[in-house]
Amino acid sequence: MSLCRFHIPAADWNPQALALTGDEAHHCRDVMRHSEGDKLVVFNGQGTEATATIRTLGKDRIDLDCQTLTKSDPLPIALTLAQAVIKGKQMELILQKATELGASRIVPLLSERTVVKLDAPDERAKKQQKWQRILVEACKQSGQNWLPTLEEPQTVDSYFQQVPSEELRLLASLGPEARQLPSIVQEYEEIHQSRPASALALIGPEGDFTPAEMATAQRQGCLPWTLGPIVLRSETAALYTLSVLGYELRRQ
Repeated sequence: MSLCRFHIPAADWNPQALALTGDEAHHCRDVMRHSEGDKLVVFNGQGTEATATIRTLGKDRIDLDCQTLTKSDPLPIALTLAQAVIKGKQMELILQKATELGASRIVPLLSERTVVKLDAPDERAKKQQKWQRILVEACKQSGQNWLPTLEEPQTVDSYFQQVPSEELRLLASLGPEARQLPSIVQEYEEIHQSRPASALALIGPEGDFTPAEMATAQRQGCLPWTLGPIVLRSETAALYTLSVLGYELRRQ
């Protein structure tokens, strides 16, 4: 039987004094009904996990004794998903599955055609907290020890004020100029004499990015690529993209 997993933020990670607080302490004590002496697994979202036993079970804090420490290497290709925010549960599904599929960074984009409006700062902060919890829960369930970096929601123009750092940059497109992924990767390898170590994928909202937003992305090196002849929903396109891109770039 696998042990329950809990998250301790990297800033609070101390193998000599591991402890669960806040929501994680509540989940351990009141939901999972753990007791003193029980064994569990904790991870810090930066590749390190520990097997530990519960030493003291307090109301607001659960102190642990570390038994073993292990370190997981990050995935060989760093994948960034720049996803236009879509409605409700579909966005939550994208965040959950992107974590399971090994995305290293997620950028919620507020496109001109985004239906969801996050104008007020407190509204954005509340949404950001909820999304962050979804990423943590996905890591806990899937055994992923690397927590994706979740950027703050931002417009396409704001995001592209600087050239992205990713080596390969892709824009999902239905346009006639969109190319197949193998062709794009082959061209990259011929130019650079190596495979890309990082990649960025932009996925639009319902109704896709505007022509102006697409032009902005292309000026910053994003190459239009086709996901096939079928028009996919935004959430389907995101999961398809991470699956195909991860397979194509991580294979030898």
